[in-house]
Amino acid sequence: MTVTRVWLPHPPELAGPLPEGVLADVWTGDSELPASAGEVELVVVPSGVEGGRLTRVLHGLPRLKVVQLYSAGADHVIPSVPAGVTLCNARGAHTPATAEWAAGAIIAATRQFPRFALAQERGEWAYAQSEAIGGKRVLIVGYGSIGAAVERRLAGWDVTIDRVARGARPGVHPLESLPGLLPDADVVVILVPTVEDTRNMVDAKFLAAMKDGALLVNAARGAIVDTGALLAELTAGRLRAALDVTSPEPLPPGHPLWQAPGLLLTPHVGGAVLESRERAYAVIIPQIARYVAGEPLLNVITDRGY
Repeated sequence: MTVTRVWLPHPPELAGPLPEGVLADVWTGDSELPASAGEVELVVVPSGVEGGRLTRVLHGLPRLKVVQLYSAGADHVIPSVPAGVTLCNARGAHTPATAEWAAGAIIAATRQFPRFALAQERGEWAYAQSEAIGGKRVLIVGYGSIGAAVERRLAGWDVTIDRVARGARPGVHPLESLPGLLPDADVVVILVPTVEDTRNMVDAKFLAAMKDGALLVNAARGAIVDTGALLAELTAGRLRAALDVTSPEPLPPGHPLWQAPGLLLTPHVGGAVLESRERAYAVIIPQIARYVAGEPLLNVITDRGY
């Protein structure tokens, strides 16, 4: 029987049943590589491993054919993948959790939950009114599977949804429509991937087009938003924001975003739920089976984007 070597970030017994003929070693991203480095054909990249360290590892694997991501985001890994090696993401694995974060952030920021949590820590009964969510207009920029999941979670909240994606389709506006949609949006949810034309897409001009008091929600990547431009709007009190991602990331101590008014900030935990490993391997294990069987792989990253 032909044996196919793969590397996983977790012990095989935690990943689920592997296809017949597959032997898995564990690589958690540390400097000590499994002894099968000369034989491994498919590597599942552990979360948080990127840059020069990942490049050195991947370029040192002579039989490497496939790099499989544990998450949907690929921009941090693309530069490290050797020529001729196929890169695939885990699209869909973390959709429910990310959509939950986005919907929860909208509700928490609009109803001022962080303010009341801080008052609770101080032991203060700090009564205050907040805005209603009902009647708001929510603009989802990057309407794919996560955007659709966000919309489903907001169903019943009496909000109006506008959808934007790279290309127009029934019910979805093209990116070129943003200038006409931003002024009417109470909430703008960013879900686009990080590719060349989306870096700093949310710049000073984009933010200036948003209405006074609007809420920016970034559940994508920090590189999508011009941090300086957003800080200016937050400091002026004109806009509010809920960010799960930042640029830079992790956010260093003393960075002005920590003290920015009107900001709800979480440390890139959109997909960080107890079920995340199970959901990731529900995508990864069938992908390994497809590779072993010689079938076309799913979620292939092409053209340095999605």
